Amino acid sequence: MTVMRQPAQRMKAERGLFSYPKYWAECFGPAPFLPMSRQEMEQLGWDSCDIIIVTGDAYVDHPSFGMAVIGRVLESQGFRVGIIAQPDWTSKKDFMQLGEPNLFFGVTAGNMDSMINRYTADRKLRHDDAYTPNNEGGKRPDRAVTVYTQRCKEAYKKPVIIGGIEASLRRIAHYDYWSDKVKRSVLFDSKADMLMFGNAERPLLEIAHRFAAGETIAEMQDVRGTAVIRKEPLPEWQGVDSTHVDVIGKIDPIPSPYEYIEDKCAVAEGEQQQVLEDAQKAKPVVVQPFTSKTQRRKPWEKTYVMLPPYDVVRAEKTHYAHTSRILHQETNPGCARALAQRHGDRIIWINPPAFPLETEEMDAVFDLPYARIPHPSYGKAKIPAYDMIKTSVNIMRGCFGGCTFCSITEHEGRVIQSRSEESIIREIEQIRDKVPGFTGVISDLGGPTANMYKLRCKSAKAEQTCRRLSCVWPDICGHLDTDQTPTVELYKKARKVEGVKKVLIASGVRYDLAIEDPNYVRELVTHHVGGYLKIAPEHTEKAPLDKMMKPGMGTYDRFKEMFDKYTKEAGKIQYLIPYFISAHPGTEDMDMVSLAMWLKEHNFKLDQVQNFYPSPMANATTMYHTGKNPIHKVNHKSEQVTVPKGEIHRRLHRAFLRYHDPANWPVIRKALKEMGKAHLIGNGPKHLVPAESKEELSGKAHKEYAKRSRNKAFAKGKGKPKAQQGLTRFSDNQPHNKAANKSNKKR
Repeated sequence: MTVMRQPAQRMKAERGLFSYPKYWAECFGPAPFLPMSRQEMEQLGWDSCDIIIVTGDAYVDHPSFGMAVIGRVLESQGFRVGIIAQPDWTSKKDFMQLGEPNLFFGVTAGNMDSMINRYTADRKLRHDDAYTPNNEGGKRPDRAVTVYTQRCKEAYKKPVIIGGIEASLRRIAHYDYWSDKVKRSVLFDSKADMLMFGNAERPLLEIAHRFAAGETIAEMQDVRGTAVIRKEPLPEWQGVDSTHVDVIGKIDPIPSPYEYIEDKCAVAEGEQQQVLEDAQKAKPVVVQPFTSKTQRRKPWEKTYVMLPPYDVVRAEKTHYAHTSRILHQETNPGCARALAQRHGDRIIWINPPAFPLETEEMDAVFDLPYARIPHPSYGKAKIPAYDMIKTSVNIMRGCFGGCTFCSITEHEGRVIQSRSEESIIREIEQIRDKVPGFTGVISDLGGPTANMYKLRCKSAKAEQTCRRLSCVWPDICGHLDTDQTPTVELYKKARKVEGVKKVLIASGVRYDLAIEDPNYVRELVTHHVGGYLKIAPEHTEKAPLDKMMKPGMGTYDRFKEMFDKYTKEAGKIQYLIPYFISAHPGTEDMDMVSLAMWLKEHNFKLDQVQNFYPSPMANATTMYHTGKNPIHKVNHKSEQVTVPKGEIHRRLHRAFLRYHDPANWPVIRKALKEMGKAHLIGNGPKHLVPAESKEELSGKAHKEYAKRSRNKAFAKGKGKPKAQQGLTRFSDNQPHNKAANKSNKKR
């Protein structure tokens, strides 16, 4: 007799997302829009809100906007939810406009990190904001989570829970690109009561119902997907030192750097050595063994990893890189351990990630009664972010690509969470019927990637225990299901919906996966490309690609062959548009020259280019800050990563991407001569930039003559030399004190 094996159990939460008994206020029913004013509350018959969400984005009641998803999910459980969108943060007044919440405040910076939203990769101020009516900049503060939380605390003595991508990326001590410092966990700076990381529907509903039952934050310290501040680790949890998880090796001058040290306000230059010496005198972490058979369990259950403390990672870059590596190893909900990190006499306690949503739960979240348009209070004002996504459909969450410069892993995780075909088709029909001015074009079916829909590990055991940083790098894992038939079938059904003329794919296509399934490429190219398809090889050279955890250009070439083949078969004229990143850690100047020559050889003239932007907690940001590579074990012998830093160096790398722009020719010529590559300057097809023209040479001669004339005039007492005039103009617009001038020189 043949014995049929039962399929292995995949990771799953103990209870369903919507399995809680509903709160008593369910009797009010869903609101057309979540209220933003007392007047709207009165129209709904509310005397108060149970939960108030404060957000840095304009309120758009659409499932692509986090505050709408969280608000509608809470509402579906019977809670009365109010929205305070883009409040005036200079006082507590706007934070009191809906009254005191019965349970708690929820605070988010919005769909984007407030610092990335407000500043360019060169730390220059932006003057627009796609998430604000009329694209107006300046409607949210820097570090919005911290500022909003402090104002909520001033307004009412109610718990504040922070979440969203800004909070997720700052849950432990982290490098802050804008201040060029390692900062504490945002929980300490904001003084919030709890932090939720990732797509937080599961922990949020648990917390909300427990608040409603009368529990306090002190009684909810072990909720998955949350972080809290504590004096000590949770009782009955066993501690593991991070050196047991990933050996760091000998680091001078500290024999054991993972010990408690007193917190200090700052580590100034010259103080780092003292900080490290103080660590040797501290009490070490005590790791208790399991003592009986009754305590035997999976090695990650009720176990936490003690990370190096804040003062150590702030003072010593090798320890920072080691901490980053441990954090990224503990992101799989199936086997992740809790993390603990000392900040002075307290610890930040980070519970394991929440379990991903099942397909039925994802469907229920997206089937909630969204109005799918901005709140009526904005009138006819345009919100660019809404205009961009109003006819797009999010079909999945998560990404197992693991690109080091990307924050998706740290926020959404590597496990793919997919909706059902039926739910997606229903949303397409809602767009057709509800969205004003719908032209019959669905602008995107995607998410973090276009072609990871329903892809998962073929082994339930491997999926639960794997700690790989990527399922597709350096090679595609043998356990990974690369059959993209579900995506192809979804595309076919979507383009057959009545009233739909075209379904475009605008999300990034992971082309190393796409070439594993020619049927997907055929369907994509034949029916879902609007003349141009954007993909992201990011670079052409192996060294930077390895630091990005991206495939080599041979994979791009194979995808292009398939793209061209199916485009020709479809009788169309279509183009592949590649994206590239400049100044990424691991990129030498010669790598950028090679990339620029590749672009010229293939006749690509890029209009928009992206300099590497170090977002908190990303692996590439760790490389940028430390010069170490956390993809591999970190110790004193670790590879030293080349990091293009400084405005001049980063601009040079960006200039190479725009080799065709005459404004960049002088700086490229200078760099090529210094690199011994002057043979690339000329007017032939194998040259990168043209030689200086007669007009340029005459212009330089004229400028040099003018400069000599001014210097002669100064020598006769008739004026100031150009350099001194420049300093005078600079000082007219700067604070007149030594500290400020010193800071300006550093910038």
